[in-house]
Amino acid sequence: MPIGSESGAGLAPDPVPEYAAWRKGVAGVLAKARRVEASELPAEPEHLLDETTYDGLTIAPLYTRRDELPEQPLPGAFPYVRGGTATRDPQRGWFVSAFAGAADAEATNRAILSGLENGVSAVALGVGAHGVTVEDVPVALRGLLFELAPLTLVAGKNTAEAAARVFEVLDGYEIADRAQIRVGLGAAPLTSAFTGADDLDEAAAVALAQRALARAETVRAITVDGIAFHNAGAADAQEVGAAIAAGLAYLRALTAAGVDIADAFGQLEFRFAATDDQFATIVKFRAARRLWARVAQVCGAPAFGAAPQHAVTSAAMMTQRDPWVNLLRTTLAAFGAGVGGADSVTVLPFDSALPAGELGVSQSFSERMARNIQLLLLEESRLGHVQDPAAGSWYVDALTDELAAKAWEFMQELEAAGGYQAALSAGLLAERIAETAAARGADVAHRKTAVTGVNEFPNLAEPPLSEQARAEASTVRYGAAFEALRNRSDAYLAAHGARPKALIVPLGPVAEHNARTIFTANVLASGGIESVNPGPLTLDGIAAAAAESGARIAVLCGADKRYGEEAGAAVDALRGAGIDTVLLAGPEKSVERYSGTQRPDGYLTLRIDAVAVLSQLLEKVGA
Repeated sequence: MPIGSESGAGLAPDPVPEYAAWRKGVAGVLAKARRVEASELPAEPEHLLDETTYDGLTIAPLYTRRDELPEQPLPGAFPYVRGGTATRDPQRGWFVSAFAGAADAEATNRAILSGLENGVSAVALGVGAHGVTVEDVPVALRGLLFELAPLTLVAGKNTAEAAARVFEVLDGYEIADRAQIRVGLGAAPLTSAFTGADDLDEAAAVALAQRALARAETVRAITVDGIAFHNAGAADAQEVGAAIAAGLAYLRALTAAGVDIADAFGQLEFRFAATDDQFATIVKFRAARRLWARVAQVCGAPAFGAAPQHAVTSAAMMTQRDPWVNLLRTTLAAFGAGVGGADSVTVLPFDSALPAGELGVSQSFSERMARNIQLLLLEESRLGHVQDPAAGSWYVDALTDELAAKAWEFMQELEAAGGYQAALSAGLLAERIAETAAARGADVAHRKTAVTGVNEFPNLAEPPLSEQARAEASTVRYGAAFEALRNRSDAYLAAHGARPKALIVPLGPVAEHNARTIFTANVLASGGIESVNPGPLTLDGIAAAAAESGARIAVLCGADKRYGEEAGAAVDALRGAGIDTVLLAGPEKSVERYSGTQRPDGYLTLRIDAVAVLSQLLEKVGA
């Protein structure tokens, strides 16, 4: 974190002598915004602009040379913060991974080959409940050049059988250097136990790893799936810390079965979520490599601490409403993962939170958009050409250091509880993650955290969702609470031919009410309530506007001073015109002189729990 700027006798020269002038400027702006004297602010007023993450990390508004940390070793060198390999192809960058999982093996094969011809460079194959049958695995993989495109299985409880079929295919595949073939079998019993997904048990995963070790190809049997924690609501340090704890549990199981520690490290790879918070994503992948390297060092095998990292864009950040915005979210997420050093990246289609065909576009179109996001970043922006381009950023390096420490702390908490499995069985892991999910949910509900197109700038003209789309999902999507309100509005629309509506009552000239009018319309729309805005009204015109609107809810919008002069009469006029609920956009103190029926029924402010307030309004109109 930034330290004090002042230097004096006996102190080292300030490395950023202009910092004091910047601080003074900050103080001036903050004092004006808060309507206080600059002398009334803290000695370091810039810290009033600090933000705190869900992990408890502090994000400063400015990073300078004072935050500089020692330069990390080059990519491929312990502790691998800058990358797990020194020999990544700068023309390829990271691997562009795509999932293929149609039940029809021939269709899956066509999708795989078409993807490879159009920019995909790594394949994730769904088997069993996730795609083709075990017996059809060879059909799905027909024509795949294994040395060019790494393969990962997504097979759940069918992983061992699917792996056997892959091995059969590989046995008939001719290549001089079989180590060039990279296969991830995807066994994930420990993280699947957290989500309740069907998977191999731990013993079967260990046995599969022993089979993998006997292969000449580069095969990793086990995936430590941090996404399981992310999708439940985990913060970044929790996702990484829990994944490291699960990785430790796998190492113990493998070595207990007689696997050499170096070979045990070679059987693990990690999967993490990438979000539209691009800097947080960059930092997460860098910090995760650092922690796993530390585990390898403690185990006496530091040279084997560079496990591959797979990034998948966050399902939790995706929205059903205004889903086209997801194209922007996934672009930022892919950018963060690539810059952060992920070895492969999977971008979820922009409509992945919706049933196939919900938007009237083909699956191939959605998949092509997802693929082209990565190709634009790699081919046009050339992000893969420079390895770890964020290194040297005071912000990124400092946050990497702090996130690594916080994730290590969380891992130690799980270890102190008896290890990953014990913490899982005792409910500790789920409890900690649920606390974070609740805190994030509250921030979204209070609109402190924006979800564009959902709780900010919603589009009420969107077609209603299908019943299948409205079904609850296991992933804790950030905008789900607001989208549930929109579903209620859709149901009301279907039953009544119109959406729930509220009358906006602008008082005074536009300059007085415009900000609150826009704010109110935005809040109401996020709950599926349509605004009726007749334009600036005088007290004499309120009753007629209310009658014409047909609304049962009205919101007064104006300046505090005008509220003090006109709000009471305006409320009386609205009640007299049949309005059931009268709200005021602004603080209650602005109408404190009124009493009885002249007092509004509620207040819309920046700090309200919008989900709760909007839910109550929908109830009032029968939605």
